[in-house]
Amino acid sequence: MTRLPLRAVLFDMDGTLVDTERLWWEAVERVAGRPLTEADRPDVLGRPVEHTAAWLAAATATPAGDLADVLHREFADRVRTGVVPRPGALALLDALARDGVPTALVTASPRSVAATVLDVLGAGRFAVSVTADDTDRTKPAPDPYLAACRALGVEPAHCVAVEDTETGVASAEAAGCAVLAVPSLAPIEPAPGRTVRPSLEDVTPATLRSLLPGRLRVMTWNLWYGGTKVRDHRAKQLQVVAETGADVIGLQETYGSAAGELAEALGWHHHRAGKNLGVISRHPITAVLGDPDVGFYGAAGVRVDTGCGEVDVWTVHLDYEDYGPYVTDGDPTAHEGVRLAQMRDTLARIDATATADVPVVLVGDFNCPSHLDRPDTPWPVTRAAEEAGFADSYREAHPDPVRDPGHTWSPVHDEHEDGGRPEPQDRIDFVLHRGLRVLDSRTHVSGTPRNWPDVEDNAWPSDHAAVITAFSLGSGAGSV
Repeated sequence: MTRLPLRAVLFDMDGTLVDTERLWWEAVERVAGRPLTEADRPDVLGRPVEHTAAWLAAATATPAGDLADVLHREFADRVRTGVVPRPGALALLDALARDGVPTALVTASPRSVAATVLDVLGAGRFAVSVTADDTDRTKPAPDPYLAACRALGVEPAHCVAVEDTETGVASAEAAGCAVLAVPSLAPIEPAPGRTVRPSLEDVTPATLRSLLPGRLRVMTWNLWYGGTKVRDHRAKQLQVVAETGADVIGLQETYGSAAGELAEALGWHHHRAGKNLGVISRHPITAVLGDPDVGFYGAAGVRVDTGCGEVDVWTVHLDYEDYGPYVTDGDPTAHEGVRLAQMRDTLARIDATATADVPVVLVGDFNCPSHLDRPDTPWPVTRAAEEAGFADSYREAHPDPVRDPGHTWSPVHDEHEDGGRPEPQDRIDFVLHRGLRVLDSRTHVSGTPRNWPDVEDNAWPSDHAAVITAFSLGSGAGSV
């Protein structure tokens, strides 16, 4: 597992880069005509001018619009004469520039105030600035951070947001960013994906990179008679592992020895279960789950220590007979009972070994379509997994089955074995999960394989496409 690359750092302005929270507090006190107290804090700090103006208007007879204008003037006057960069802010901005990491200013203040602050900080230090004038909703909604990510052309998961208030933290986290919180006037508690530091002093680009979550790539792969239908199948399998960048692979049709031989050649860890199932992992396997002597059909699992937490990975192979799409007359799900029973047995075994703080990935060849792809047919196997809390990672990443069918059956079979009709092309291999966040998911086939029976020289040594899902896992979140 590797950490996600740091593509950008997104900075709040008031109280984070410059010491303006005090100035804003003083401006609100002046307009309110009284000292503010701790009870006023939620309606003052981290809020757009319009929110605070509406809050003040509720206690006075003054229209909110008039109060907003006065607050703008009072705050801007103080910013022009009293804005001061927070300790470590300019040094961090300069260090990020030297490392080639773009930065954005993301503030709930209006453009007029941001322009004044940018004059102090140096507008050239930021590739993008997003203000309260630029989005329909501002903090705590995710819109400002999402807008900054779009402008920079980066994914939120690859960004760290630096904030000083709970409102700003909520906005950045809702957008999907890792967060470094540097509280200015009110405390902020650490949480998953959120690190709390007392100041920006001693914060470096390396510090920010360490806050990003890890990326774990999990792959499902039916090896097709262990790969033996293709010449030099083991070398070709190793090439596939290298080109996919997978970290953990759930295998089916291993023909007994494939998991061990692949792991030995890769220097990986492995678990062999029966004659058909296996898991190989570049990360240590800390526990074996399920029946190690499982039959040809069934499930087996492992617990993997990724370095950013443990993950349970299960591989399953369900019975192939009476494949539903072959049924042209009557109910195509009429013969799903065997597979459904196998899936329910698998889910029971998973629940018997699962712990609350360890996410679970279930991969495999289900030998049946998904109800998410064919909503007109109540395919029971994938529904059973969904009802047990498992989400389909490929459909999370690609929700439109028409635009992105994601077929895994079959890259080498386009005609049914009886030669009388086309072979159904469908998605029957899955990477399901419970408790993780999907970064991306894709199918994979090497080269352009020839159809059966002319397959022996194919670069792709299988009759199924693989599915590879990248998950976000853990973070460097914590407190000083």
